[in-house]
Amino acid sequence: MKLLEGKTAIITGAARGIGRSIALTFGQHGANVAFTDMAIDDNVKSLEKELADMGVKGKGYASDASKFDASQKLVDQVVEEFGQVDILINNAGITRDTLLMRMTEEQWDLVINVNLKSAFNMTKAVIGPMMKKKSGSIINMSSIVGVGGNAGQVNYSASKAGMIGMTKSVAKELGGRNIRCNAIAPGFIITEMTAKLPEKVVEEWVKGIPLKRGGTPEDVANTALYLASDLSSYVSGQVIQVTGGMLI
Repeated sequence: MKLLEGKTAIITGAARGIGRSIALTFGQHGANVAFTDMAIDDNVKSLEKELADMGVKGKGYASDASKFDASQKLVDQVVEEFGQVDILINNAGITRDTLLMRMTEEQWDLVINVNLKSAFNMTKAVIGPMMKKKSGSIINMSSIVGVGGNAGQVNYSASKAGMIGMTKSVAKELGGRNIRCNAIAPGFIITEMTAKLPEKVVEEWVKGIPLKRGGTPEDVANTALYLASDLSSYVSGQVIQVTGGMLI
């Protein structure tokens, strides 16, 4: 059973990692996928091919979601080329980790703009097409550190906590138009970035996880699939933790 047959999704920052996994999972379930990265590179081209091999339309766009005008232009292009927008995944994000006493204004502004302002930009841009259809699912990729905080990540934690507040407010504003908005808060997910961490650091992370393992990008993608599909048609304004029980 294909849960997203005939739907079109926009996923920001999807050329690799969790975003890529979401794109592939959505494609497997029949969705056409428009996705962004900062530039069209081999990762973008290979993802386009994988989606095409599934029999769905997939196209990568070089677009900076932290820029308001670029986000509006992107959505206009997707509507023109795909005909509709049913799902938005605000996945674009970066880190610039350091202790607050050492954090520069530039490090703060950059993380807030890329992680949080991008969600505002993209959500603002898709409201029109979704309201016309009187349906839509918006999914914000938050983080467990947006729920519980983390030393050395004041900027990142603030951006991800901001996405949670935004999620709840958007759900209240747009619910009357049958547009849902939810957030996913991943915990320790095994990606290319975390794979580079020292083994002892990973062991310490795992000790604090009741399921005693790190998560996979597919674990997050499956949660996004649920929230994007009609299986969650009465779920809105929620924050689903994908953490193996790390924070209960």
